[in-house]
Amino acid sequence: MVKTDNFQRPVLSLRISITNRCNINCFYCHHDGIIPQEYEMTPKEIERIAQVAKNIGIRKIRLSGGEPLIRDDIIDIVTRISSLKFKDIGLTTNGTLLEKYAQSLKDAGLNRVNVSFDTLNPETYRFITKSSYVDQVKKGIKKAAEVGLYPVKINMVVMRDLNHQEIWDMFKFCKENGAILQLIELLKAESCPDTDFFDDYHYDISIIEEKLKVKADEIKTRYFMQDRKKYFLERGEIEIVRPMDNTEFCKNCTRLRITPDGKLKPCLLRNDNLVDLMEPLRLEYSDKELEKLFLESISNREPYYNQCGL
Repeated sequence: MVKTDNFQRPVLSLRISITNRCNINCFYCHHDGIIPQEYEMTPKEIERIAQVAKNIGIRKIRLSGGEPLIRDDIIDIVTRISSLKFKDIGLTTNGTLLEKYAQSLKDAGLNRVNVSFDTLNPETYRFITKSSYVDQVKKGIKKAAEVGLYPVKINMVVMRDLNHQEIWDMFKFCKENGAILQLIELLKAESCPDTDFFDDYHYDISIIEEKLKVKADEIKTRYFMQDRKKYFLERGEIEIVRPMDNTEFCKNCTRLRITPDGKLKPCLLRNDNLVDLMEPLRLEYSDKELEKLFLESISNREPYYNQCGL
């Protein structure tokens, strides 16, 4: 049975960050609100956490990082989670290792993949990521679609005068390679050391939305995904992801998170209400005892932007 928090929001999914390590260095990365840790959970520990999550009604798992494909045991992790028969298993990656792992991930039981990819231009890619993997990422996206991972979504953070002129080129690339484009508006992260960063690069994504409203053949709203809009046009799809620092994000949040060192994180934007799972796991707590910790974390959930009227 699906659990709800004190604001009647169902908890449907669990995002497990399996590493803080990454092989690129995107200059806007906020590390998913997670404080860097040295310890990484083992595949067996991740499987046990996923099992307890399923026991309390969580239906979907998403693996993230850092870069999850940097772990050499990633296939074992996916295989173990897949054996638990979740409704959906997804993974978020920067795509640099996706060509190598796509078929094995599919065979292990992965359903879908999101690829963080902001530009097709090698020079712009190098500026954003401090690396030169642009061709590898393109090949990885193509391979993921070829092996049947569905959907393959491209997460493009839109930045003014850096890549906002590339949106339609990226849309064309996605259509040609069986992918869906997600346009992400830049988040004003409190942790960003450069106070001018947001002002320098923020691009108001509503400018694109107004054009999409005119061009789209159909528009759908994803109510359990922060009321995101999906625009269908020219036999392709574009989904709009507004910044998470808003009331709609909080009102429609259905997700718990696990940090790389095994702490339940009720809110993306907070680190003061975490619930530790690792010590109880090592002390061999029963599933019922671990379920109580999940329920404690769910009771800790409250809208970060609490003017939502919940």
